[in-house]
Amino acid sequence: MKPALLAIESVTKSFGAVRALRGVSFELQAGEVHALVGENGAGKSTLIKIITGAHAPDGGAIEFDGKPVEPLSPAGAHALGVAAIYQQPALFPDLSVAENIALGLEAGGLARRVRWGERRRQAAKLLERVGAAIDPEAEVRQLSMPEQQLVEIARALGAGARILIMDEPTASLTSREVDLLLAVVKDLRSQGVGIIYISHRLEEIFAVADRVTVLRDGESVGTRAVKEVEPGRERLTESELIRMMVGREINTIFPPATNVPGAVVLSLENLGCRESGVHDVNLEVRSGEIVGLAGLVGAGRTELARVIFGITPADTGAIRLTGRSVTPGTPREAVDAGVAYVPEDRRRHGVILEMTIAENVTMGIHPELFPEGWLRFDEERALAAEYIRELAIKAPSTETRAGNLSGGNQQKVALARWLAAKPKVLVLDEPTQGVDVGAKSEIHRLIRRLAAEGLAVLMISSELPEILGMSDRIAVVRDGTIRKVFEGRGADPPAIMAAALGQDS
Repeated sequence: MKPALLAIESVTKSFGAVRALRGVSFELQAGEVHALVGENGAGKSTLIKIITGAHAPDGGAIEFDGKPVEPLSPAGAHALGVAAIYQQPALFPDLSVAENIALGLEAGGLARRVRWGERRRQAAKLLERVGAAIDPEAEVRQLSMPEQQLVEIARALGAGARILIMDEPTASLTSREVDLLLAVVKDLRSQGVGIIYISHRLEEIFAVADRVTVLRDGESVGTRAVKEVEPGRERLTESELIRMMVGREINTIFPPATNVPGAVVLSLENLGCRESGVHDVNLEVRSGEIVGLAGLVGAGRTELARVIFGITPADTGAIRLTGRSVTPGTPREAVDAGVAYVPEDRRRHGVILEMTIAENVTMGIHPELFPEGWLRFDEERALAAEYIRELAIKAPSTETRAGNLSGGNQQKVALARWLAAKPKVLVLDEPTQGVDVGAKSEIHRLIRRLAAEGLAVLMISSELPEILGMSDRIAVVRDGTIRKVFEGRGADPPAIMAAALGQDS
Protein backbone atom coordinates (compact mmCIF):
# COMPACT_ATOMS: atom_id res chain seq x y z
CA MET A 1 0.00 0.00 0.00
CA LYS A 2 1.32 3.44 -0.93
CA PRO A 3 2.37 5.48 2.13
CA ALA A 4 0.32 8.50 3.15
CA LEU A 5 1.27 11.86 1.71
CA LEU A 6 1.38 13.20 5.29
CA ALA A 7 1.28 11.17 8.51
CA ILE A 8 1.34 12.74 11.97
CA GLU A 9 1.61 10.43 14.95
CA SER A 10 1.08 11.38 18.62
CA VAL A 11 2.30 14.98 18.21
CA THR A 12 2.47 17.12 21.37
CA LYS A 13 3.02 20.85 21.79
CA SER A 14 3.03 23.09 24.86
CA PHE A 15 3.36 26.84 25.29
CA GLY A 16 4.57 27.31 28.85
CA ALA A 17 2.04 25.63 31.13
CA VAL A 18 -0.58 25.41 28.35
CA ARG A 19 -0.73 22.09 26.49
CA ALA A 20 -2.01 22.97 23.01
CA LEU A 21 -1.70 19.46 21.52
CA ARG A 22 -1.90 16.20 23.46
CA GLY A 23 -0.84 13.31 21.27
CA VAL A 24 -2.62 14.31 18.05
CA SER A 25 -2.57 11.95 15.06
CA PHE A 26 -3.62 12.88 11.52
CA GLU A 27 -3.20 11.40 8.04
CA LEU A 28 -3.61 12.79 4.53
CA GLN A 29 -3.62 10.79 1.30
CA ALA A 30 -2.85 12.16 -2.16
CA GLY A 31 -6.08 13.12 -3.92
CA GLU A 32 -8.01 13.42 -0.66
CA VAL A 33 -9.89 16.27 1.01
CA HIS A 34 -9.44 15.69 4.73
CA ALA A 35 -11.42 18.11 6.90
CA LEU A 36 -9.97 19.24 10.23
CA VAL A 37 -12.66 20.53 12.59
CA GLY A 38 -13.08 21.54 16.22
CA GLU A 39 -14.09 24.40 18.43
CA ASN A 40 -11.93 27.52 18.68
CA GLY A 41 -9.00 26.63 20.90
CA ALA A 42 -9.16 22.92 20.03
CA GLY A 43 -5.64 22.98 18.56
CA LYS A 44 -6.29 23.31 14.80
CA SER A 45 -4.09 26.39 14.32
CA THR A 46 -1.23 24.89 16.33
CA LEU A 47 -1.34 21.69 14.26
CA ILE A 48 -1.33 23.68 11.01
CA LYS A 49 1.67 25.73 12.19
CA ILE A 50 3.52 22.49 12.90
CA ILE A 51 2.71 21.13 9.42
CA THR A 52 3.91 24.39 7.79
CA GLY A 53 7.07 24.44 9.93
CA ALA A 54 6.19 27.57 11.91
CA HIS A 55 6.23 25.60 15.20
CA ALA A 56 8.36 22.60 16.18
CA PRO A 57 6.50 19.83 18.01
CA ASP A 58 7.66 18.81 21.48
CA GLY A 59 7.10 15.13 20.74
CA GLY A 60 5.66 12.70 18.22
CA ALA A 61 6.57 11.94 14.62
CA ILE A 62 5.86 13.53 11.21
CA GLU A 63 6.31 11.69 7.92
CA PHE A 64 6.04 12.83 4.29
CA ASP A 65 5.66 9.99 1.77
CA GLY A 66 6.59 7.54 4.52
CA LYS A 67 9.87 9.31 5.35
CA PRO A 68 10.39 10.95 8.76
CA VAL A 69 11.00 14.70 8.77
CA GLU A 70 12.75 16.37 11.70
CA PRO A 71 13.08 19.23 12.30
CA LEU A 72 10.59 20.86 9.91
CA SER A 73 11.16 24.53 9.03
CA PRO A 74 8.96 26.83 6.88
CA ALA A 75 11.49 26.52 4.03
CA GLY A 76 11.59 22.75 4.49
CA ALA A 77 7.79 22.49 4.44
CA HIS A 78 7.68 24.63 1.28
CA ALA A 79 10.27 22.38 -0.37
CA LEU A 80 8.15 19.34 0.49
CA GLY A 81 5.17 20.93 -1.26
CA VAL A 82 3.17 22.36 1.67
CA ALA A 83 1.18 25.55 1.03
CA ALA A 84 -1.48 27.30 3.11
CA ILE A 85 -4.38 29.47 1.96
CA TYR A 86 -5.94 31.56 4.70
CA GLN A 87 -9.19 33.53 5.05
CA GLN A 88 -7.41 36.78 4.11
CA PRO A 89 -5.19 36.30 1.02
CA ALA A 90 -1.55 37.30 1.51
CA LEU A 91 -1.03 39.12 -1.79
CA PHE A 92 0.50 42.48 -2.70
CA PRO A 93 -2.47 44.63 -3.79
CA ASP A 94 -0.46 47.09 -5.94
CA LEU A 95 1.26 44.39 -7.99
CA SER A 96 -0.25 42.52 -10.91
CA VAL A 97 -1.54 38.96 -10.70
CA ALA A 98 1.46 37.72 -12.73
CA GLU A 99 3.89 39.52 -10.41
CA ASN A 100 2.27 38.06 -7.30
CA ILE A 101 2.44 34.55 -8.76
CA ALA A 102 6.07 35.09 -9.80
CA LEU A 103 7.08 36.14 -6.27
CA GLY A 104 6.35 32.65 -5.07
CA LEU A 105 8.05 30.87 -7.97
CA GLU A 106 11.07 32.78 -9.32
CA ALA A 107 14.50 32.60 -7.75
CA GLY A 108 15.83 35.73 -6.09
CA GLY A 109 19.01 37.66 -6.80
CA LEU A 110 19.90 41.20 -7.81
CA ALA A 111 21.51 40.57 -11.19
CA ARG A 112 18.84 38.74 -13.14
CA ARG A 113 16.70 39.43 -16.15
CA VAL A 114 12.91 39.45 -15.82
CA ARG A 115 11.26 37.62 -18.71
CA TRP A 116 7.90 39.37 -18.69
CA GLY A 117 6.36 37.35 -21.50
CA GLU A 118 7.28 34.06 -19.87
CA ARG A 119 6.00 35.34 -16.52
CA ARG A 120 2.60 36.21 -18.03
CA ARG A 121 2.36 32.88 -19.90
CA GLN A 122 3.15 30.91 -16.76
CA ALA A 123 0.58 32.88 -14.73
CA ALA A 124 -2.09 32.33 -17.39
CA LYS A 125 -1.35 28.58 -17.46
CA LEU A 126 -1.63 28.28 -13.67
CA LEU A 127 -4.82 30.36 -13.56
CA GLU A 128 -6.33 28.13 -16.23
CA ARG A 129 -5.44 25.09 -14.12
CA VAL A 130 -7.64 26.38 -11.26
CA GLY A 131 -10.41 27.50 -13.63
CA ALA A 132 -9.84 31.23 -13.05
CA ALA A 133 -10.70 33.60 -15.89
CA ILE A 134 -8.40 36.33 -14.56
CA ASP A 135 -6.18 38.68 -16.57
CA PRO A 136 -2.54 38.14 -15.45
CA GLU A 137 -1.97 41.89 -15.93
CA ALA A 138 -4.80 42.92 -13.57
CA GLU A 139 -3.85 44.60 -10.30
CA VAL A 140 -4.69 42.39 -7.33
CA ARG A 141 -6.60 45.21 -5.60
CA GLN A 142 -9.12 45.08 -8.46
CA LEU A 143 -9.96 41.42 -7.77
CA SER A 144 -12.76 40.08 -5.62
CA MET A 145 -11.96 37.99 -2.53
CA PRO A 146 -12.57 34.61 -4.25
CA GLU A 147 -10.45 35.71 -7.24
CA GLN A 148 -7.59 36.57 -4.89
CA GLN A 149 -7.91 33.15 -3.28
CA LEU A 150 -7.72 31.52 -6.71
CA VAL A 151 -4.53 33.50 -7.42
CA GLU A 152 -3.04 32.15 -4.18
CA ILE A 153 -4.02 28.61 -5.10
CA ALA A 154 -2.51 29.05 -8.58
CA ARG A 155 0.73 30.32 -7.02
CA ALA A 156 0.84 27.37 -4.63
CA LEU A 157 0.34 24.88 -7.48
CA GLY A 158 3.04 26.60 -9.51
CA ALA A 159 5.43 26.10 -6.60
CA GLY A 160 4.69 22.38 -6.72
CA ALA A 161 2.24 22.21 -3.83
CA ARG A 162 1.23 18.65 -3.05
CA ILE A 163 -0.45 19.50 0.26
CA LEU A 164 -2.80 22.48 0.26
CA ILE A 165 -4.09 23.74 3.61
CA MET A 166 -7.28 25.82 3.35
CA ASP A 167 -8.09 27.60 6.62
CA GLU A 168 -11.64 29.05 6.67
CA PRO A 169 -11.41 29.91 2.94
CA THR A 170 -15.13 30.71 2.54
CA ALA A 171 -15.72 32.89 5.63
CA SER A 172 -16.00 36.10 3.57
CA LEU A 173 -17.67 34.65 0.45
CA THR A 174 -21.22 34.64 -0.84
CA SER A 175 -22.99 31.30 -1.36
CA ARG A 176 -22.37 31.50 -5.11
CA GLU A 177 -18.65 32.18 -4.57
CA VAL A 178 -18.50 29.29 -2.09
CA ASP A 179 -19.89 26.93 -4.73
CA LEU A 180 -17.23 28.06 -7.21
CA LEU A 181 -14.41 27.57 -4.69
CA LEU A 182 -15.65 24.12 -3.68
CA ALA A 183 -15.70 23.15 -7.36
CA VAL A 184 -12.02 24.15 -7.56
CA VAL A 185 -11.27 22.07 -4.45
CA LYS A 186 -12.89 19.01 -6.04
CA ASP A 187 -10.92 19.58 -9.25
CA LEU A 188 -7.63 19.83 -7.33
CA ARG A 189 -8.47 16.57 -5.57
CA SER A 190 -8.89 14.89 -8.97
CA GLN A 191 -5.40 16.17 -9.88
CA GLY A 192 -3.89 14.31 -6.91
CA VAL A 193 -3.43 17.25 -4.52
CA GLY A 194 -3.98 16.44 -0.85
CA ILE A 195 -6.15 19.10 0.79
CA ILE A 196 -6.54 19.83 4.51
CA TYR A 197 -9.82 21.73 4.75
CA ILE A 198 -10.69 23.74 7.89
CA SER A 199 -14.15 25.27 8.23
CA HIS A 200 -16.80 25.98 10.85
CA ARG A 201 -19.47 25.55 8.15
CA LEU A 202 -20.44 21.93 8.52
CA GLU A 203 -22.46 21.85 5.29
CA GLU A 204 -19.18 22.45 3.40
CA ILE A 205 -17.51 19.56 5.22
CA PHE A 206 -20.23 17.16 4.08
CA ALA A 207 -20.17 18.61 0.55
CA VAL A 208 -16.46 18.32 -0.15
CA ALA A 209 -14.57 16.16 2.40
CA ASP A 210 -13.65 12.49 2.07
CA ARG A 211 -12.73 12.16 5.74
CA VAL A 212 -12.99 14.38 8.80
CA THR A 213 -10.78 14.46 11.89
CA VAL A 214 -12.10 16.13 15.03
CA LEU A 215 -9.87 17.92 17.55
CA ARG A 216 -11.12 18.74 21.04
CA ASP A 217 -9.07 20.30 23.83
CA GLY A 218 -5.84 19.54 21.99
CA GLU A 219 -6.64 15.87 21.37
CA SER A 220 -7.74 14.00 18.24
CA VAL A 221 -11.18 12.66 19.15
CA GLY A 222 -11.54 10.54 16.04
CA THR A 223 -11.48 10.30 12.26
CA ARG A 224 -14.59 9.35 10.27
CA ALA A 225 -15.28 8.76 6.60
CA VAL A 226 -17.72 11.19 5.02
CA LYS A 227 -18.01 10.01 1.42
CA GLU A 228 -17.60 6.25 1.68
CA VAL A 229 -19.11 4.32 4.57
CA GLU A 230 -17.68 1.02 5.76
CA PRO A 231 -20.07 -1.97 5.54
CA GLY A 232 -22.28 -2.15 8.63
CA ARG A 233 -21.41 1.40 9.69
CA GLU A 234 -23.87 4.29 9.46
CA ARG A 235 -22.99 7.47 7.61
CA LEU A 236 -21.67 10.31 9.76
CA THR A 237 -24.41 12.84 10.61
CA GLU A 238 -24.13 16.53 11.38
CA SER A 239 -25.44 16.03 14.93
CA GLU A 240 -22.85 13.30 15.56
CA LEU A 241 -20.06 15.52 14.24
CA ILE A 242 -21.18 18.37 16.51
CA ARG A 243 -21.26 16.00 19.49
CA MET A 244 -17.68 14.90 18.71
CA MET A 245 -16.55 18.54 18.47
CA VAL A 246 -18.09 19.91 21.65
CA GLY A 247 -18.18 16.77 23.79
CA ARG A 248 -21.85 17.22 24.60
CA GLU A 249 -25.26 17.28 22.96
CA ILE A 250 -26.50 20.56 21.56
CA ASN A 251 -30.22 19.91 21.72
CA THR A 252 -31.14 22.93 19.67
CA ILE A 253 -28.89 25.21 17.67
CA PHE A 254 -31.66 27.77 17.37
CA PRO A 255 -33.57 28.24 20.66
CA PRO A 256 -37.31 28.91 20.19
CA ALA A 257 -38.91 32.24 21.09
CA THR A 258 -40.85 32.10 24.33
CA ASN A 259 -42.03 35.73 24.47
CA VAL A 260 -44.53 37.83 22.56
CA PRO A 261 -43.08 41.01 20.97
CA GLY A 262 -44.28 44.23 22.56
CA ALA A 263 -44.47 47.86 21.44
CA VAL A 264 -42.51 49.29 18.51
CA VAL A 265 -39.06 50.42 19.67
CA LEU A 266 -37.25 51.19 16.39
CA SER A 267 -39.04 52.69 13.40
CA LEU A 268 -37.37 53.49 10.08
CA GLU A 269 -39.43 55.76 7.85
CA ASN A 270 -38.36 56.28 4.22
CA LEU A 271 -34.77 56.21 5.43
CA GLY A 272 -32.04 57.01 2.94
CA CYS A 273 -28.36 57.93 2.65
CA ARG A 274 -26.92 58.87 -0.73
CA GLU A 275 -23.34 58.18 0.41
CA SER A 276 -24.04 54.54 1.26
CA GLY A 277 -26.70 53.79 -1.37
CA VAL A 278 -29.44 53.13 1.20
CA HIS A 279 -32.86 54.44 0.13
CA ASP A 280 -36.58 54.28 0.96
CA VAL A 281 -36.23 51.90 3.90
CA ASN A 282 -39.35 51.31 5.99
CA LEU A 283 -39.13 48.87 8.89
CA GLU A 284 -40.28 48.43 12.49
CA VAL A 285 -38.63 46.39 15.26
CA ARG A 286 -40.57 45.70 18.45
CA SER A 287 -39.52 45.12 22.01
CA GLY A 288 -38.60 41.45 22.44
CA GLU A 289 -38.41 40.86 18.69
CA ILE A 290 -35.55 39.64 16.51
CA VAL A 291 -35.77 40.93 12.96
CA GLY A 292 -33.31 39.29 10.59
CA LEU A 293 -31.82 41.19 7.65
CA ALA A 294 -31.28 38.73 4.80
CA GLY A 295 -29.74 39.39 1.40
CA LEU A 296 -26.63 38.89 -0.68
CA VAL A 297 -23.26 40.38 0.26
CA GLY A 298 -23.26 43.95 -1.07
CA ALA A 299 -27.06 44.26 -1.00
CA GLY A 300 -26.89 47.09 1.56
CA ARG A 301 -27.45 45.33 4.89
CA THR A 302 -24.28 46.57 6.62
CA GLU A 303 -24.76 49.97 4.99
CA LEU A 304 -28.23 50.21 6.57
CA ALA A 305 -26.80 49.29 9.99
CA ARG A 306 -24.18 52.03 9.65
CA VAL A 307 -26.88 54.57 8.82
CA ILE A 308 -28.90 53.59 11.89
CA PHE A 309 -25.78 53.94 14.04
CA GLY A 310 -24.82 57.33 12.61
CA ILE A 311 -21.57 56.25 10.94
CA THR A 312 -22.93 57.40 7.58
CA PRO A 313 -25.83 59.64 8.69
CA ALA A 314 -29.16 59.55 6.91
CA ASP A 315 -29.98 62.48 4.63
CA THR A 316 -33.61 61.52 3.98
CA GLY A 317 -36.36 60.00 6.10
CA ALA A 318 -36.37 59.46 9.85
CA ILE A 319 -35.31 57.09 12.61
CA ARG A 320 -37.63 56.94 15.63
CA LEU A 321 -36.97 55.28 18.98
CA THR A 322 -40.10 54.62 21.06
CA GLY A 323 -41.87 57.21 18.92
CA ARG A 324 -39.28 59.97 19.30
CA SER A 325 -37.29 61.19 16.28
CA VAL A 326 -33.60 60.60 17.00
CA THR A 327 -31.96 60.35 13.55
CA PRO A 328 -28.30 60.27 14.73
CA GLY A 329 -25.57 62.22 12.99
CA THR A 330 -22.76 60.45 14.85
CA PRO A 331 -22.27 57.14 16.65
CA ARG A 332 -22.14 59.04 19.96
CA GLU A 333 -25.62 60.40 19.29
CA ALA A 334 -26.82 56.88 18.45
CA VAL A 335 -25.43 55.49 21.71
CA ASP A 336 -27.01 58.33 23.70
CA ALA A 337 -30.34 57.56 22.01
CA GLY A 338 -30.14 53.90 23.00
CA VAL A 339 -28.73 52.17 19.87
CA ALA A 340 -25.91 49.62 20.13
CA TYR A 341 -24.04 48.18 17.13
CA VAL A 342 -21.80 45.10 17.12
CA PRO A 343 -20.00 45.29 13.75
CA GLU A 344 -19.07 42.44 11.41
CA ASP A 345 -15.28 42.53 11.90
CA ARG A 346 -14.95 42.04 15.65
CA ARG A 347 -11.13 42.01 15.59
CA ARG A 348 -10.93 45.43 13.93
CA HIS A 349 -14.06 47.18 15.21
CA GLY A 350 -15.69 45.05 17.91
CA VAL A 351 -12.96 44.76 20.53
CA ILE A 352 -9.52 46.27 21.06
CA LEU A 353 -7.29 43.21 21.17
CA GLU A 354 -4.48 44.82 23.18
CA MET A 355 -6.85 45.90 25.97
CA THR A 356 -8.16 43.78 28.82
CA ILE A 357 -11.71 42.45 29.08
CA ALA A 358 -12.45 45.02 31.78
CA GLU A 359 -11.21 47.89 29.62
CA ASN A 360 -13.18 46.68 26.60
CA VAL A 361 -16.42 46.22 28.55
CA THR A 362 -16.36 49.70 30.12
CA MET A 363 -14.88 51.83 27.34
CA GLY A 364 -18.30 53.03 26.16
CA ILE A 365 -19.62 54.09 29.56
CA HIS A 366 -16.74 56.03 31.14
CA PRO A 367 -18.85 59.18 31.78
CA GLU A 368 -21.44 57.11 33.68
CA LEU A 369 -18.97 54.81 35.46
CA PHE A 370 -16.45 57.53 36.31
CA PRO A 371 -18.53 60.75 36.63
CA GLU A 372 -15.75 62.64 38.40
CA GLY A 373 -13.20 61.76 35.73
CA TRP A 374 -11.13 59.48 37.96
CA LEU A 375 -10.72 55.86 36.89
CA ARG A 376 -11.91 53.49 39.59
CA PHE A 377 -10.41 50.15 38.65
CA ASP A 378 -12.20 48.14 41.32
CA GLU A 379 -15.59 49.22 39.93
CA GLU A 380 -14.41 48.56 36.36
CA ARG A 381 -13.29 45.03 37.24
CA ALA A 382 -16.46 44.34 39.23
CA LEU A 383 -18.67 45.31 36.28
CA ALA A 384 -16.57 43.23 33.87
CA ALA A 385 -16.75 40.24 36.23
CA GLU A 386 -20.54 40.57 36.25
CA TYR A 387 -20.68 40.31 32.45
CA ILE A 388 -18.15 37.46 32.40
CA ARG A 389 -20.56 35.51 34.61
CA GLU A 390 -23.72 36.63 32.81
CA LEU A 391 -22.44 35.90 29.29
CA ALA A 392 -20.35 32.84 30.28
CA ILE A 393 -17.14 34.35 28.88
CA LYS A 394 -14.34 31.83 29.22
CA ALA A 395 -11.35 33.77 30.56
CA PRO A 396 -9.00 33.47 33.55
CA SER A 397 -9.79 36.98 34.81
CA THR A 398 -11.09 40.42 33.92
CA GLU A 399 -7.46 41.41 33.20
CA THR A 400 -7.08 38.91 30.34
CA ARG A 401 -6.29 40.61 27.03
CA ALA A 402 -9.11 40.34 24.48
CA GLY A 403 -6.58 39.16 21.88
CA ASN A 404 -5.95 36.03 23.96
CA LEU A 405 -9.59 34.92 23.78
CA SER A 406 -11.24 32.62 21.23
CA GLY A 407 -13.42 34.16 18.52
CA GLY A 408 -16.65 33.28 20.31
CA ASN A 409 -15.47 34.83 23.57
CA GLN A 410 -14.28 37.97 21.76
CA GLN A 411 -17.79 38.27 20.34
CA LYS A 412 -19.25 38.00 23.84
CA VAL A 413 -16.92 40.76 25.06
CA ALA A 414 -18.11 42.96 22.17
CA LEU A 415 -21.70 42.25 23.22
CA ALA A 416 -20.91 43.01 26.88
CA ARG A 417 -19.45 46.38 25.90
CA TRP A 418 -22.75 47.44 24.39
CA LEU A 419 -25.01 45.78 26.94
CA ALA A 420 -23.21 47.81 29.61
CA ALA A 421 -24.62 50.93 27.91
CA LYS A 422 -28.20 49.64 28.52
CA PRO A 423 -29.43 50.02 24.90
CA LYS A 424 -33.00 49.86 23.64
CA VAL A 425 -31.97 48.48 20.22
CA LEU A 426 -29.17 46.04 19.48
CA VAL A 427 -27.90 45.84 15.88
CA LEU A 428 -25.82 42.71 15.23
CA ASP A 429 -23.82 42.33 12.02
CA GLU A 430 -22.83 38.67 11.40
CA PRO A 431 -22.80 37.83 15.14
CA THR A 432 -21.53 34.26 14.71
CA GLN A 433 -19.20 34.59 11.72
CA GLY A 434 -16.07 32.50 12.16
CA VAL A 435 -17.00 30.99 15.53
CA ASP A 436 -17.36 27.29 16.23
CA VAL A 437 -20.65 25.45 16.62
CA GLY A 438 -20.53 25.37 20.41
CA ALA A 439 -19.90 29.13 20.73
CA LYS A 440 -22.47 29.75 18.00
CA SER A 441 -25.13 27.91 19.99
CA GLU A 442 -24.24 29.92 23.12
CA ILE A 443 -24.47 33.22 21.23
CA HIS A 444 -27.84 32.22 19.77
CA ARG A 445 -29.19 31.47 23.24
CA LEU A 446 -27.80 34.76 24.50
CA ILE A 447 -29.45 36.76 21.70
CA ARG A 448 -32.76 35.01 22.32
CA ARG A 449 -32.48 35.71 26.07
CA LEU A 450 -31.78 39.41 25.47
CA ALA A 451 -34.88 39.61 23.26
CA ALA A 452 -36.94 37.87 25.96
CA GLU A 453 -35.77 40.59 28.37
CA GLY A 454 -37.29 43.23 26.09
CA LEU A 455 -34.43 44.26 23.83
CA ALA A 456 -35.26 45.01 20.19
CA VAL A 457 -32.76 43.11 18.00
CA LEU A 458 -31.89 43.73 14.34
CA MET A 459 -29.63 40.89 13.14
CA ILE A 460 -27.68 40.68 9.88
CA SER A 461 -26.53 37.23 8.77
CA SER A 462 -25.32 35.68 5.51
CA GLU A 463 -26.26 32.21 6.78
CA LEU A 464 -29.82 31.48 5.72
CA PRO A 465 -30.31 28.73 8.36
CA GLU A 466 -29.37 31.26 11.05
CA ILE A 467 -31.79 33.84 9.68
CA LEU A 468 -34.58 31.25 9.52
CA GLY A 469 -33.84 29.80 12.95
CA MET A 470 -33.40 33.03 14.90
CA SER A 471 -35.74 35.60 13.32
CA ASP A 472 -39.31 36.46 14.32
CA ARG A 473 -39.52 38.35 11.02
CA ILE A 474 -37.17 38.43 8.04
CA ALA A 475 -36.56 41.57 5.97
CA VAL A 476 -34.86 40.93 2.62
CA VAL A 477 -32.49 43.69 1.48
CA ARG A 478 -31.65 44.21 -2.18
CA ASP A 479 -30.08 47.20 -3.93
CA GLY A 480 -30.02 49.30 -0.77
CA THR A 481 -33.64 48.91 0.31
CA ILE A 482 -35.99 46.38 1.89
CA ARG A 483 -37.81 44.49 -0.86
CA LYS A 484 -39.89 42.04 1.14
CA VAL A 485 -40.68 41.05 4.74
CA PHE A 486 -41.48 37.46 5.75
CA GLU A 487 -42.73 35.94 8.98
CA GLY A 488 -39.79 34.11 10.51
CA ARG A 489 -41.49 30.90 11.53
CA GLY A 490 -42.24 28.71 8.56
CA ALA A 491 -40.63 31.09 6.06
CA ASP A 492 -39.88 29.47 2.71
CA PRO A 493 -36.09 29.47 2.02
CA PRO A 494 -36.47 29.48 -1.80
CA ALA A 495 -38.82 32.47 -1.54
CA ILE A 496 -36.26 34.37 0.56
CA MET A 497 -33.49 33.59 -1.91
CA ALA A 498 -35.73 34.60 -4.83
CA ALA A 499 -36.38 37.95 -3.16
CA ALA A 500 -32.65 38.44 -2.50
CA LEU A 501 -31.83 37.66 -6.12
CA GLY A 502 -34.65 39.81 -7.52
CA GLN A 503 -36.50 36.83 -9.00
CA ASP A 504 -39.66 37.20 -6.90
CA SER A 505 -41.68 39.33 -9.28
